[in-house]
Amino acid sequence: MANNYPPLGFFFRVEFQLGGVGSADAMFQEVNGFNAELLTEDVRQGGENRFSQALPTRAKYSDLVLKRGLIVNSAIVKWCKDAIENLDIKPITVVVTLLNEKNTPLQTYNIVNAWPKKWSVSDFNAQESKIVVETMELSYQYFKVA
Repeated sequence: MANNYPPLGFFFRVEFQLGGVGSADAMFQEVNGFNAELLTEDVRQGGENRFSQALPTRAKYSDLVLKRGLIVNSAIVKWCKDAIENLDIKPITVVVTLLNEKNTPLQTYNIVNAWPKKWSVSDFNAQESKIVVETMELSYQYFKVA
């Protein structure tokens, strides 16, 4: 297989730089939110009424959303609940690594100063046989691709 093939997005690893996180605690079925956008400010020029100039101001990053099957006694959920219930916010680095079929890293995303913004659990329904999914939404300063 050629080295320049497009990678598949289903084989990845999530690591939290947080004490007490076990290997099962960091297994996720879905990660999204790798979005960066350059915000602009519209500036009008004197004497020119047909248009305005859009000037870049700063980067904006969307929230990181992680989904997985519910894990009881999770260190990550404790970190989320401490932040949400007690306002004990401890920003950490989260590392998401895209892997190839040989479990070799292809690309790494370092999510800097991430903190829990939202935690939710999917609905319970006696008429469906579905896994209970918990969702964590993390706000962060920026991410670096390595």
